[in-house]
Parts: sequence; C-alpha cells; structure tokens
Amino acid sequence: MISGVKQDLAALSVLWERQWPAPPGASLRHAYPERWVRFHNLPQSKEYPESEAEYAIVLKRQRALLDELGPDDALLWVITTQWSGRPEPRPRLTELQRVDPRARHWKSWISDDDDPDDLVHEHVYASFRARSGSSLDPLLRLVADEASIAVTLAPPDLRWLFGPYPGGVDVFASSTAERDSLKAAHPDWLSTHPSGL
Repeated sequence: MISGVKQDLAALSVLWERQWPAPPGASLRHAYPERWVRFHNLPQSKEYPESEAEYAIVLKRQRALLDELGPDDALLWVITTQWSGRPEPRPRLTELQRVDPRARHWKSWISDDDDPDDLVHEHVYASFRARSGSSLDPLLRLVADEASIAVTLAPPDLRWLFGPYPGGVDVFASSTAERDSLKAAHPDWLSTHPSGL
C-alpha cells in the first residue's frame, strides 16, 4: 500500500481491458499504431550503454519522456513480464526482485503456441509505486541491460503506456496528437527506419 492506495489487481484487469484490450508487449504496436512511437536510448541507435556517461543519457531521455507523458502522475503501475516453459509462475530474476520487490503475480498466458510440445508462457507481475526523483532509475538501468524481461510503466488510469527495452522505449500516448507532439519534440531520438523500429 502506498499513500493509502490499495494495490488491486482485479481492478487493474478491468481497467486494462477497457483501455488496452491487448496483452502488454509487442502486440500493442499492431493494435494501436496511431498512438505508438519508438524512441532510441542512445545516439546513432546504439543498443547497449557501455559507460556511466551512456547510462546517464539513457536515464535522461527516459525521464524526459515520462515527464512529458505524465508530469502530475505521482504514482505508477510497474508491470513486468518474464517467460518460461511452465504454466506456473517461476521465481522472478533476483535483479528484478531487487528493483521491484512489491510486485505481485497479476496473470499468465501462453505467448507462443506454434509448437504444442514447446509452449512459452508469459508471467506478468504488477506493483503500484511512488514516482519520485530517481526512484525508477534502478529498474530502467536493469531494462537497458537485460533482454529477458519486459517492463511497462503506466499511470493509475492507464491513459498512456511506457515500455522501455534494451535500446529504447515504446511509448503509447493518450492520443495521436500527444504522440505527434512527442515525436516533434525529440526528432533526434527517433529511428530512421521506415517502420519506426
């Protein structure tokens, strides 16, 4: 519980279905292309930071985008995903547990059913936490280094989504106009690839 706000995963499920009726992750790009934009973390689209100076650039860019999306959002949902070959949730990565210790299992589903003998399960966890200063930096740094997890940040009403990954961040703005405003504000952070990836 943070500031008297109860973490209610059932309510999160209802709200998610109303706001984003698609699973968190890459499928959202296809479901909401008019609200999606990808920003790269580093100049020349470099994927992984290799120095403290480059980590500083990653954090500066991601903090700037979060501030523009929701400057008045004092609390955020932190939604994390891990994959496994089992339908039951596995213990979370030690590093992820360290930076997001209050997360609770939200839901699981099969993410890849092409081979019924080798199913891939997504296990999704959620926490509700205060957003202040550099409180998200350890999580954002972990994501910049770690390709085996997925993270989505969102305000309590889920009006926008922020999905950092190694190399950048996928933003799903509250509207096409907000998405276009973000793109116009940070043209040097955009991909030069025609697909925007």
